[in-house]
Amino acid sequence: MPTAADIRPRFAALSTLRRLLAFVGPGFLIAVGYMDPGNWATDLAAGSGFGYSLLWVILLANLVAILFQHLCARLALATGRDLAETCRDRYSPGVRRFLWVSAQVAIVAMDLAELLGSAIALQLLFGIPLFWGAAITAFDVLVLLALERLGMRWLEALVLVLILTIAACLGVELLLAKPSLPAVVAGLVPSSAPLRDPAMLFIALGLLGATVMPHNLYLHSSLVRARGAGLEPADRPQALRFATLDCVAALGCAFFVNAGLLVLSAAVFHAPGAQPIGDIREASRLLGDVLGGTLATTLFAVALLASGQNSTITGTLAGQIVTEGFLGFRADSWRLRLLTRLAALLPALVVIAWAGEGSVGNLLLWSQLVLSMQLGLACWPLVRATSDVRAMGPLVAPRWVSVLGWASTALILAANGWLVIGYLIGKA
Repeated sequence: MPTAADIRPRFAALSTLRRLLAFVGPGFLIAVGYMDPGNWATDLAAGSGFGYSLLWVILLANLVAILFQHLCARLALATGRDLAETCRDRYSPGVRRFLWVSAQVAIVAMDLAELLGSAIALQLLFGIPLFWGAAITAFDVLVLLALERLGMRWLEALVLVLILTIAACLGVELLLAKPSLPAVVAGLVPSSAPLRDPAMLFIALGLLGATVMPHNLYLHSSLVRARGAGLEPADRPQALRFATLDCVAALGCAFFVNAGLLVLSAAVFHAPGAQPIGDIREASRLLGDVLGGTLATTLFAVALLASGQNSTITGTLAGQIVTEGFLGFRADSWRLRLLTRLAALLPALVVIAWAGEGSVGNLLLWSQLVLSMQLGLACWPLVRATSDVRAMGPLVAPRWVSVLGWASTALILAANGWLVIGYLIGKA
């Protein structure tokens, strides 16, 4: 399989298959952000509270995610700059510093959710208290650093194995749960029901607002930029098509996981008048009670652990990319990633030790709130930059793509604004 170094001088001479393979990988690295532990609670709550009726929201959110990741690839191939570098080029020092701090805070919040998700999985599998589980998962970043020294392809291979693990575990659980296929198909059809039910609307907005992760926009643009370095201008349109295909395939896997979680929750937990189940540990326990035996709970925990570890890989990579792009210097990856993980670990350990394991749900909630508040600060400059013909040249986003980008940004801002208001007034 060719590497980025291989394709620079001879991309046009490669076969179509080898050109495509040269751009396969980044999409799967960013796809894990769409199936992280922070999304699990929302998917479980949607299925347990409203059955299959919100499946179409997950489909819509996935299409929006594909749009933004396509724009990331377009930006990288047209300008040779990632999103963080683009922000450094286009904005004043004060704005740059604000965007950098906001992005770093979001990465720490995201890392907190992955750390807690992995700790919960270790508790479900081995009975390890959350405090010690969180401490153990803090050091998985060292494994990541060791793998990175072997090359990005090794990381991509590991991510793919973990994605397949999640999908396999979820697939077995769906076979055990035996969901209603006609109901699943009906759930993919858009409905106005959320507009008539405030509780359903809140969950629907949560599904939409938690889908596009801000760190993925910075990460994907950087990964595609590295793959496209040295390409001739005539080769870039085809490279963009290949990068988009990679993204569509990877986010298709993410859709299967998120939709599968909702379908599993609907098949197992939903009943007339049922309250949404948003606690991951409670869902695991009930899953074992309903499906019988320990197989269901074990598969659930293994998938959760794989999800947390996957998201940790992309989060730590994004932390380095954001710092280097905004500040314009080469960061020490070992120290930067360890500091990022410690910044997430300390509040987790303090809250667990002080308020007990029952506080983990609230901690996850606030981590998602922080991510929601930062998301628009990544989407806005991305759409603005890719709509600028002076910067993008022939690869400037077509008008209809820009319109969809601005409309999606407005939709995400509205969804996240609603979530922030809901959290603040105590609806969550």
